[in-house]
Amino acid sequence: MEIVPVHSKRLHSPLHIRPPSNFISSFREFTASIYQFLLFHANPLWIQLCYFFFVSSIGFLLLKILPMRDAARNKPKDLDLFFMAVSANTVSSVDTVEMEAFSNSQLMILTLLMLLGGEVFISMVGLQFTRIKLEKKETPYNKANIELMSSKELANDSDQPELGTVDSGAISPESGSGYLRYSSIKQLGFVVLGYLLAVQIVGYVLILAYVSLVPSARAVLDGKGIHFHTFSIFTTVSSFTNCGFIPTNENMMVFKNGSGLLLLIIVQILAGNTMFPSFLRLVILVFEKHSKRREFDFMAKNQREIGFDHLLPGRRAVLHALNVLGFVMVQLILFCCFEWRSEGLDGLSPYRKILASLFQSVNSRHAGETIVDLSIISPAILVLYVVMMYLPFYTSFIPLGDDDGPSERKEGGSKRKNLVQNLILPELACLAIFVIIICITERKRLSEDPLNFSVLNIVIEVVSAYGNVGFSTGYGCERQLKPIGQCEDTWVGFSGKWSAKGKLTLMAVMLFGRLKKFSMVGGKAWKLG
Repeated sequence: MEIVPVHSKRLHSPLHIRPPSNFISSFREFTASIYQFLLFHANPLWIQLCYFFFVSSIGFLLLKILPMRDAARNKPKDLDLFFMAVSANTVSSVDTVEMEAFSNSQLMILTLLMLLGGEVFISMVGLQFTRIKLEKKETPYNKANIELMSSKELANDSDQPELGTVDSGAISPESGSGYLRYSSIKQLGFVVLGYLLAVQIVGYVLILAYVSLVPSARAVLDGKGIHFHTFSIFTTVSSFTNCGFIPTNENMMVFKNGSGLLLLIIVQILAGNTMFPSFLRLVILVFEKHSKRREFDFMAKNQREIGFDHLLPGRRAVLHALNVLGFVMVQLILFCCFEWRSEGLDGLSPYRKILASLFQSVNSRHAGETIVDLSIISPAILVLYVVMMYLPFYTSFIPLGDDDGPSERKEGGSKRKNLVQNLILPELACLAIFVIIICITERKRLSEDPLNFSVLNIVIEVVSAYGNVGFSTGYGCERQLKPIGQCEDTWVGFSGKWSAKGKLTLMAVMLFGRLKKFSMVGGKAWKLG
């Protein structure tokens, strides 16, 4: 009689059935093919669009699950919560719900959405994709061979070509130049990550110290029941990502006397999207001077090989900073000329009026934080803000050669692709279509409430959403020509009074504006005259 071991019976038990190995291998192959498709073949536009939609949807679900600050009083509609999630993730700061209605946990969700949607974070992720592509590129040399190449060996390589002649193809340990490009991209990723963390941490500490030590700022937060740490983290992330959300209903109007806080936020806004390329160039120059790593010298001299749009050549980085400061100075002068005696600056000393005007001017292009009520600003300044909000990120009034621009992606492709790009409508035409659609969806309110629902206010809201700024004229019950039901003034944007169709259209504008860098090459076939 043959004795069967106990463990052999357990292997054949139904409770211990293992999936067949061919199923696991097939699943791995399918996952690998999807990964390869996303990495090498998928259109970056669709990847980012799906990313923003997915992250915004997760944020909406979390905002819906978490309790509001006053659940009995504040019950926003699901569409408004989704609108706020999209607005935070696209760093647009267009609001349809009062900020003080959100609980502390919900404010943290909005903070995370802003951080994940900020340009610095998105560009850092794109930089990692570039590095992974270089690793995955089909070459006779695998990653292990690449990692074995040390910087010391590269430095002693007398046959290495000049930095300006780097091969943009495969990573080759024999030449060293391909590895140097790969290593430089890897180091640049660490630099951008360190820059992101350093600005966030320093900004949080400084704002927390200010609101804790200054009695007026402390009294405002205590009166509104906002935690100091929540306010500091939220404001730091919002300012750095140029979103424009502030945990208070009145935005920064309640802090217009806080000169120190305004200066801290101005620096964080400039260190974020607005002057990030110039500051990044400065950081790389410092590392190049005080570090012996050749990667920083490669970054400084080979921007196109790196392929990072925010890494500008030295002269272009300086001129970009001058452009930003030039736009700010023009707005500052005009704002002081038109609004020096306005109601929004009443009670301020001359120094604080200049600082408030500077704060408003810095925020007009990308950030969106405000210190005055835009509904009482002169129409000339409003039109100026519309122009500033529309201007692209790298707009320059100083003529430059083609070689000084940001790194350009090679645009190969078929004639069919070029034809599609040429036939894409220009940004102005798209914005005009969006304005027309919203005028159609809100046509009833346009006739019943013309002072609030004016075309200028709609244009400001649409261009602000496209520029991911967040400026809004709001809605005032006192501006109604005839009472329309029960009206209650709330601290929400003008779009908060729109219909569901109008809000959906504005969400599309926010996504279109956040992804406008992909449409800049379109519309070449549309010429006037």
